[in-house]
Amino acid sequence: MFRGQNRGGWFLTSDPIRVGVAGLGRAFMLMVPTFDADDRVILTAAAAPRAESCAAFEAKYGGTAYRSVEELCADPSVEAVYIATPHQMHVDHVLVAARAGKHILVEKPLAITMKDAETMVSAASEAGVHLIVGPSHSFDPPVELAAKLIARGDFGRLRMIQAFNYTDFLYRPRRPEELRTDEGGGVLFSQAIHQIDVVRRLAGGLGKNIYAMTGAWDPKRPTEGAFTAIMNFQGGCVANLTYSGYAHFDSDIWMNDVGELGQLKSPNSYGNARRTLADIDSKDEGQLKETRTFGRGKTIMAKHNEHFGPVIALCDHADLKLTPDGVEVFGDTERSFVEAKFGPAPRRTVIDALVAAVRHDVVPAQTGAWGLASLEVCHAILRSASTGRPIDLLRQCGTTYEETTG
Repeated sequence: MFRGQNRGGWFLTSDPIRVGVAGLGRAFMLMVPTFDADDRVILTAAAAPRAESCAAFEAKYGGTAYRSVEELCADPSVEAVYIATPHQMHVDHVLVAARAGKHILVEKPLAITMKDAETMVSAASEAGVHLIVGPSHSFDPPVELAAKLIARGDFGRLRMIQAFNYTDFLYRPRRPEELRTDEGGGVLFSQAIHQIDVVRRLAGGLGKNIYAMTGAWDPKRPTEGAFTAIMNFQGGCVANLTYSGYAHFDSDIWMNDVGELGQLKSPNSYGNARRTLADIDSKDEGQLKETRTFGRGKTIMAKHNEHFGPVIALCDHADLKLTPDGVEVFGDTERSFVEAKFGPAPRRTVIDALVAAVRHDVVPAQTGAWGLASLEVCHAILRSASTGRPIDLLRQCGTTYEETTG
C-alpha cells in the first residue's frame, strides 16, 4: 500500500522511516541501541555543532551530518526529525522541523516555558505533522502494560499511585544551564517530567490539582534537587510523587539492582558520581559531560526494560507493583506476575509510536498536547512550593488531543 508523505514523495508503509537526528549528545546516545536494533527506522542525517560527533555519525550511519538543524530539515531524504538538543533549544528546532513538513519526536520536556510549548503544539498542528514527546518513562513496557490492566477494569477502580525515586542525579556532570531552573535545570524539568508522565499514563492523564514542596539544599548546585507532591486526578485517584537527586540511598536496590536504563548495576559503582565530581575542577565539568556524547561516549547495554523507580498502583481488588520485567499483581486472594517482554530494541515502544504516527497516522498517547500537560505539572510544582498552596491544573489531556480540558 502506498501513501503520501509531506515533501517526501511516495513510500510503502513497510518501508523504514528515514530519521534525521538533531543533537548528538547524551540523549541521542541513550537512543543509539534502539536505533541500531530496530529495522523500522534508518538514520539518514544528523545535525550537531561538534565536528567529532558529526564525523562519527557519518562513519557509522552514512548519510550527511550538517552543522545546523535548518540544513538537516531541508534534506528531502528525512521524513522525521528526532530532536535531542538541550531543553532550551527545543522550541526553535521543533518550529524549524514543522515548517519543513517533518514529523517530530522531541525529547522530554517539550519545552521550558508554557508559552513555548503552546507555540510548538500549534505549529505542528498547523503544519499537519505529528509531534511526539519522548522518550520518557511513560513509554516503558511495564508502564504500558500496567496502564492497560488498569483501563481494562479487572481490578476495579484505580484509587492511589505511589511513585518514588532516589538517585544521585544532581552530582552527575552538568553544563552550567543544567543547574539554573529558569533554563530548564534541576530535577523538575529533567526528572520529575518522567515521574509525572508515568503517573498520568496510569491514571488516564487528566490531573485536577497538585500540592508540592521542593528542596534546593546544596548551594554549589543552585537549583531544585528534590520534590514531593500530592496530585489529584479527575475520577478520584490520588498520586504521591517523590524524587531526590541528592540521594545517597539508591532506590534501584528496590528494582532488583536494575538501573534506570535497564542495565545491571554493580555494587562497586556506589558513590561514583560524587567521587568523580570531587576530583575535578568546576570548569572541567562541562568537558567531562562531553565525554558522554556520540563519538566519545559508550552506549549502555540493557538487559531489562527501563524504569523510573518503584511505582505501585492501588486498585479496589489488587495492588500492581511495576518492575523492570513486568507487573506483580497482588490480588484479593492470589498473587501473580504479568511479563512485559524486553527487546529486541530497548526502547521499541518509542519506535512503535513513531511508526504508527508516520506510517499509519495513528495518534500516540504522548502527543504535543500530552507533553504540554506534563510541563504544566512541573510548573505547578514550582508554584505550589513557592506559594504553599495547591495549584489547579487547567491544560490537562487524556491520550488524545480531543480530551484536553480547560
